[in-house]
Amino acid sequence: GSAIGSFLNVIILRLRSGQVCRLATGEDIVKKRSHCPKCGQVLRWSDLIPVVSFFILRGRCRDCKGKISWQYPAVEAATGLLFLAIFIFLFPELVEGFKILAFDFASLRSGDIIGVFYFLYLISSLVVIFVYDLRHYIIPDKVLFPAIGVALGYRIFDAFAINPFRPLLNLRGGEGELLINALTIIYPYLLSALVASAFFLLLILITRGRGMGLGDAKLAFLMGLILGWPNILFALFLAFFGGALFGVSLIILGRKTLKSQIPFGPFLIGGTIILLLFGQFFWEWQERIFF
Repeated sequence: GSAIGSFLNVIILRLRSGQVCRLATGEDIVKKRSHCPKCGQVLRWSDLIPVVSFFILRGRCRDCKGKISWQYPAVEAATGLLFLAIFIFLFPELVEGFKILAFDFASLRSGDIIGVFYFLYLISSLVVIFVYDLRHYIIPDKVLFPAIGVALGYRIFDAFAINPFRPLLNLRGGEGELLINALTIIYPYLLSALVASAFFLLLILITRGRGMGLGDAKLAFLMGLILGWPNILFALFLAFFGGALFGVSLIILGRKTLKSQIPFGPFLIGGTIILLLFGQFFWEWQERIFF
């Protein structure tokens, strides 16, 4: 996970999306070798060990002694921890004590394998969007749209089991029942995506784009496909509550004013990750309180 986080840092640094040109380098993400952004020196393999190299180098380039941003170890460590959390909380059957069980096609159902890589990909996309929005105040479509496509494809796969198109070819008998069951499974996620994005579009119309951006509406659509109904409601509540608390704190500290912009994407992603990983515990806690 931390190694993937190192690559995500490259995407965040180089990816250009929309009108963002000042901070994003626009360099080739795959072919261009990692180098110091200050002196341009190509990094040695020993300088690329996730998290560890930052502390070995004491946060400075080996050649020019320029400061290395804390973003690099933070993203690497966060991605590693989130990958670990995916296994622990979403696939507990794959974890025994402190070790992950045999991870191969023979020991796992095909659905498990696809599910694991689906959530690891989603977490990676959310990490990129989180940091990119913090840096540029924009949600990159080049990352968001593929994530939406993958999430929609996974929901179709999950609903129709292995062959998503077979039930559509013959609607008689059991096939028709399978189609109805599949639509029943997909429905809460599509409903959540449409309602969440429509809510943000309404806010954009009411505030004339001053309160929210179109990127937030598109991100809300992805949230709905990930969380479903009613988890999306609590994720949005956490996002708005966290955003308001953070904004008020900055105003009190004199760091921001009422007219200042604050990226909302990170709060939406924070709410999504919390409900994704801890949604079951959240509902159990609700049941103990109210029932």
